[in-house]
Amino acid sequence: MAQTQWWQRGIFYQVYPRSFQDTNGDGIGDLDGIRARLDYLVALGIDAVWISPIFPSPMADFGYDVADYCGIDPMFGDLDAFDRLIEEAHARRLKIVLDFVPNHTSDQHPWFAESRASRENPRRDWYIWRDPAPDGGPPNNWMSNFGGPAWTYDPASGQYYYHAFLTQQPDLNWRNPQVRAAMHDVLRFWMARGVDGFRVDVIWHLMKDANFRDNPPNPEYGPGDADIRRFLQTRSTDQPDVHAIIAELRAVIDEYEDRVLIGEIYLPIDRLVAYYGENLEGAHLPFNFQLIHASWSAPRLAELIADYDAAVPEGGWPNWVLGNHDQPRIASRIGARRARVAAMLLLTLRGTPTMYYGDEIGMENVPIATEDAHDPWEKNEPGLGLGRDPERTPMQWDASPNAGFTNGRPWLPLAADFTTRNVAVQLEQPASLLGLYRDLIALRRAHPVLHAGTYRKITALGDVLVFLRESAEECVLVALNLAGTVQDDIPLPPGTQGRVLLSTEPDRPREERVEGHLSLRPHEGVIVALDARL
Repeated sequence: MAQTQWWQRGIFYQVYPRSFQDTNGDGIGDLDGIRARLDYLVALGIDAVWISPIFPSPMADFGYDVADYCGIDPMFGDLDAFDRLIEEAHARRLKIVLDFVPNHTSDQHPWFAESRASRENPRRDWYIWRDPAPDGGPPNNWMSNFGGPAWTYDPASGQYYYHAFLTQQPDLNWRNPQVRAAMHDVLRFWMARGVDGFRVDVIWHLMKDANFRDNPPNPEYGPGDADIRRFLQTRSTDQPDVHAIIAELRAVIDEYEDRVLIGEIYLPIDRLVAYYGENLEGAHLPFNFQLIHASWSAPRLAELIADYDAAVPEGGWPNWVLGNHDQPRIASRIGARRARVAAMLLLTLRGTPTMYYGDEIGMENVPIATEDAHDPWEKNEPGLGLGRDPERTPMQWDASPNAGFTNGRPWLPLAADFTTRNVAVQLEQPASLLGLYRDLIALRRAHPVLHAGTYRKITALGDVLVFLRESAEECVLVALNLAGTVQDDIPLPPGTQGRVLLSTEPDRPREERVEGHLSLRPHEGVIVALDARL
């Protein structure tokens, strides 16, 4: 099997820093908290920690409104605390990946203060300013992702500025070479401190239609939908010239050894894979969110796995994601029992998996009353179920007050079940979801075929998905029962013989022989090492 890079072999783990571990009692997680939990991540089997934004920010969008790209917000610590985190992570052979937010800044960023000062300011063109439409309204029909028009009028200069998200998050003008150079220097600043790579926020937004044409209406928009769905974002995102911009980012990344560039991209598969770039000069890993939005049926999963696997360009590397800070938790989406099968699917597919903190213990969405919402999207469009607070609640470490997350008042409420669903409890239960994740990760590490072997579908009928992972050295069969009923006598290809390596149900004997057929209990998945290739 060909030699792979660390970001191909490894498992990424997203930490939402506000909610991971608080060490100073203010109810908000911090860098020292992440550092204190590094040994937990090592024991879990994680290879790289992706940290959501920690830069100075007014926190209108909880760090995704950056006021200084080369600093640390005091609520998280300082640069010395960051350097200690890097040093201790690297001593444990853990990589650190930062969230990079290049599409927009905070309106409190000094660059925007200068840009807003006058039309003649040298930094005016660092942001996107346009004259009003003939009727005095916004320049076009583009909508904010958080509700309402994406243009805000500035009375002092008589122009509108564009913000794809909050009014407080003006978009940078990436057509300006000075902007690109400044942002390239930001990447160099952090890589020089030892950062191992970046996850680039909304990378498909960086370039907009040069003529600022209207977006076309969305024929599927209906009552109760978010404002952003009123129009198809064919002019305001995913422009052809974005790929040259990403190639420049990649060139900066490649100035340093063994670094990775990951792109956040919510697009259909055919457009997503374009972000690998011409000659693979784009993102190493354009995030693949297909499993987040997929219906939980064997035929649909098999179809999207095959479509994605076929679409990844030659030499490109696939990746899979079950959840993140913007999406309902997997256990809430499909149920606690099926979350075990989802874990096996994530960790047996070809490519790099990314986990979201707390999913390994089955954390679920925590109900947040509208009046208690922190998320600006929920505040802007209340009652539509768009709030992201429920999946951002504090990590559940143990049964002590506030789940061992803080000695203060948590910034978001804890789940009602934290005394029974937490890391400490599950570490004592080999049959727990945490135990399953640890076993799956260890198995993946012991069997390289599970991250680098080829994928071949065997069965996708009803509620049963069976596929092979194959290499010259070994062949592994994965069988998943997605239903709450027993699946008896599942036929396997002629000559199938092997031994069970792992089941989602811990009472199934390892080394159990499998010959010709297989039976699965409700919501059970098994991994079988085959005696010979099929």
